Amino acid sequence: MTDESAGEPAPSRRLFRIAGEDRESFLQGLVTNDVAKLRDGLVYAALLGPQGRYLADFLLVPAGDAILMDVDQNLAEALPRRLSMYRLRARVTIEPADIAVTRGLGPAPEGAFADPRHPSLGWRRYGAPCTAAQRIDWDAIRVAATIPQSAVELVPDETLILEAGFERLHGVDFRKGCYVGQEVTARMKHKTELRKGLVTLAIDGEAPVGSAITADGKPAGTLFTRSGGRAIAQLRLDRAGGDLRAGAARLQFTG
Repeated sequence: MTDESAGEPAPSRRLFRIAGEDRESFLQGLVTNDVAKLRDGLVYAALLGPQGRYLADFLLVPAGDAILMDVDQNLAEALPRRLSMYRLRARVTIEPADIAVTRGLGPAPEGAFADPRHPSLGWRRYGAPCTAAQRIDWDAIRVAATIPQSAVELVPDETLILEAGFERLHGVDFRKGCYVGQEVTARMKHKTELRKGLVTLAIDGEAPVGSAITADGKPAGTLFTRSGGRAIAQLRLDRAGGDLRAGAARLQFTG
């Protein structure tokens, strides 16, 4: 294997194997994206609660007679239980899969898939890890492109996926039909203007993750992942032009 296919393990991920003849229809009625897109590669999607709040996000992976679900380890314990609640009479099995996940930038090795969320996230491969190592500052990439991370910017039972940028990240399909939480999500898309959302801000000074942001002294949002002089924040868009502060830091919305 050459350096061109160098990659980096993703130890914080867990995989589940979803098999059985009803696997596609089972997932299609639950997740925010169209499972039929698996014919083209990875599919980014989320599972929502009935009120449209985020519960988990994951990458769906085509795997022959099964579908793999690539999920953050912080969500891995609860997710199969949630999925099983909806299984009813569907001919589906959900089992852990001991498969390595490698991710990287540059030319993709054989068998790898492009990350569907954003070109800057490169590729992912499932199976034998790459032998040539690559060290990547993924937080810097996420902050630059305002890409949320599971259990950090994406908070179970709180986040609304359109406020988290799921449409921009190709994580929701508005033509696929019904899924859990679809009605709330569709209403936000077609009938309301988003009042807040994830943005990348310039930051000068120190403030821990989770710090409250104020604009001209009024509550305006929450600070999340930082990399260098930029940070991801959940921000009230009508207060983005104010004097933004978090802890000892000053922030600036650059649009």
